[in-house]
Formats: sequence, C-alpha cells, structure tokens
Amino acid sequence: MFNLFNLTLKLNGFPLQKAQVELDKILAIPDKDYQNFIINKREEIVRYHLQNNPFYQDLIGSMSYENWNDLPVLTKKDLQKPLVDRLSKGFSKKNVFVNKTSGSSGVPFVFAKDKEAHAITWASIIYRFSWYKIDFNTSYQARFYGIPLDYLGYQKERIKDFLGRRYRFPIFDLSQSILETILNKFQRTKFNYINGYTSSIVLFAKFLQEKNIILKEVCPTLKVCMVTSEMLFEEDKMLLERQFSIPIVNEYGASELDLIAFQNLEDEWQVNSETLFVEILDENNEVVPNGQEGKIVITSLFNKAHPFIRYEIGDIGILNEKSTWKNPILKKLIGRTNDIAILPSGKKSPGLTFYYVTKSIIEDDGNVKEFIIRQTKIDTFEIDYVSQIELRLEQILEIEKAITKYLEPNLKFSYHRKEYLKRTKSGKLKQFESLL
Repeated sequence: MFNLFNLTLKLNGFPLQKAQVELDKILAIPDKDYQNFIINKREEIVRYHLQNNPFYQDLIGSMSYENWNDLPVLTKKDLQKPLVDRLSKGFSKKNVFVNKTSGSSGVPFVFAKDKEAHAITWASIIYRFSWYKIDFNTSYQARFYGIPLDYLGYQKERIKDFLGRRYRFPIFDLSQSILETILNKFQRTKFNYINGYTSSIVLFAKFLQEKNIILKEVCPTLKVCMVTSEMLFEEDKMLLERQFSIPIVNEYGASELDLIAFQNLEDEWQVNSETLFVEILDENNEVVPNGQEGKIVITSLFNKAHPFIRYEIGDIGILNEKSTWKNPILKKLIGRTNDIAILPSGKKSPGLTFYYVTKSIIEDDGNVKEFIIRQTKIDTFEIDYVSQIELRLEQILEIEKAITKYLEPNLKFSYHRKEYLKRTKSGKLKQFESLL
C-alpha cells in the first residue's frame, strides 16, 4: 500500500522518520532513568527559549532561573498577541507549522510548532493509534468533526481528508435525515475506525439505538472508535460500546500541544510523557500530590519555535496515585476552569456537575437527545434541549430535586425545547456555559 500519509508529511517538510527514531529512543528509556530524562528535557527547552525567544525572556524578566517551580505559569491571555512577537529567533511564519486553537476555552489564539516538533507530535499520535491496530497510511477513518464553511477552507480540509484517508461527516446539522445519510455511508464504506467529537458520535449512537441497529453489523470492517474534545460520560461510553460493538477509546488532546492522554489497552488514561510534561497545580501554582485535583499545566518538551512552558490549558484534572514519571495516569478530567458555576451561597461547582445531574434524569427514557445548560444569573439557569416530546412536569421536578440535593436549593430554571442545538464554530457542543 502506498504510504500517502507519511509522504504528505514529508513533502510538507515534517521529518517524520527522524521523529519516529527519536520517539523509539524515548520509549526505550527505563523507568528508573525517566525522571532524569524529563528534568533534562525541561531544562533544555527552557534554556533554549531564554536564549532565543524575546517574548519568553520578557515573561521571565531575566535570562536565567533557579528552580523549575519559580517559572511563571503561562496562560492563554499571555499568548493573545501577534504570533510574530512570540516566535523564537530563526523562525518565521514561513518555516513553521501554524494553526489556531479551537477557542472552546473562550480564549482562541494562533500558535506555531517548528517542523521537528510537529513531526514528533505525529509520531506520538501514530504510536498511540497503533495500540488499536490503526495505521494512518492504510486505515480508513469516519471523521465526525467541524469543517470551515467558506469555500477555500472547505476545499482545503477535504483535500487533507483525502490525503489522510478519512471521510468527514460535517456535524453542524445532525437532524434525522442527515443521520440517515451517515448510516447509509457506513453501510456502503469499509471504514476501519471512527474519530471525532464526543457529542456528535453519541447522538449518532442514540439514532442507532432507536433503530435497533448495531454499527459493527452494518460495517464489519470497523475496529475502534476514538472520541475527543468533549467529556465522555460513563453511560455514554456504555451506549457507544453497545451500539457500535467495538472498543471506545477516550482521547484528550490540544491542537497547540499533542495528544495529552489516551486510553490504553488496560482502560487507563495514559498521559503522554514522551513529548509533554504534565503537572497538576493548585490556585497558588504549587504542585498538588497525585490523587488531588488541580489545574492541568503542560510543558511541550520539543517545540523550539514557540514556548509552551508551564502552560495552563484551562482544564481541571487529577493524576492517579500510582503515576510514575514514565507512566503518568490521568485519573479524572473534571472540566474546564472557565466552566465553573458560582452559586448564591458562595459555593463554586464545576458546571459539568449540573450537566451530569440533569443528564441522569432527562435522558433516562431516550426522549431527550441533547441538551445544554447556561447560567444567566447567580441563581438562574436555562436548559435548552432537543426532544421528540416536551419535558413532563414530573421530570422537571425531578431535575430540580436532584440539583437541590447535589448542589443547593432555591435555584431557578427555565426550559426551552429546540429543533437543534447551536454548536461552536468548530462544531463542538458547549455543555455548560456561565454568562456571569
């Protein structure tokens, strides 16, 4: 089989072969030596940016530092300035990989990776997908992703999809008739795996459940489904496993970095410790012990074009107590730091708690397909939902009873039944949003 995917990376100047050799060397480092490897890589990347990156020099305020923990935590707001002002010496927009974050955190920005860093990102993705016998050169992907709707952007993505051996289902409209055409495509096409946004794939699985169809039976070539970019709840995972009849793999990544965590064959969320260094910090930017929740802060160990050093990604998570330097395990991803509900009592709660409590009630009978929750005032919330029939009064009372129990009493809710839910420009569904 012609290695079109590898060839495309090579033609674009990304040294994939060299990156794969580098990755293999890293994977071969024994556990006992891994802490030294990480500490040396951290020192190397910081030293590089202190010598070659004026933006990072300004941020640190000097050309040297004493301790790793003294380095500032980089936020997305720090990066909202022209890209040319953030690039290291010797790099320009012409000789780097440039892209834009999705903006799902509410703070989008343009970023860059040098070509070697981008190549090792791909090497690490290829390595992880290979755990599930997926080969980017030969395996065919069913892709549930957003797509630019302007003509040039649309055509560019379609060409990239062709070269990357994938077929994209645009997800801005997932009405019954569109879901029907998606099913037809699966019946006619030898897809090997599914990859895309959680909420869209879950919606497709609910459609299959209604029709009493198992996807693997209509598309026997399917091996695995990787969901990304949005929370995967346990009952949704069970639904996907039931309706697709293939392993469901939960991935957590960021376009500006790499795959951050990827479910391994033991069903653990294995953190990428080859190209990234992941820390969990408290509100004072102190490292918390494994098993405690905090802000996820990440260092890109290879990107010389642009510093991502102690970069606060905007998520809250917990590392497993049994994590090691070589094999950190993400125990839990709690949600985004900007999706916090502040309640009249002063209590702060991850917005996904609301979503989770509500979900357990209103999806019980399969009537409600999707919903989102918005906090409009300190005590007021709106729920938009898509369903066949309107919510019954007893369901509404159940929701409010559960929220009183899990969060606090006397909160006000209004419910709006919709034909469809508005997704972000990238096609993601923002499950909870605070407008405060």
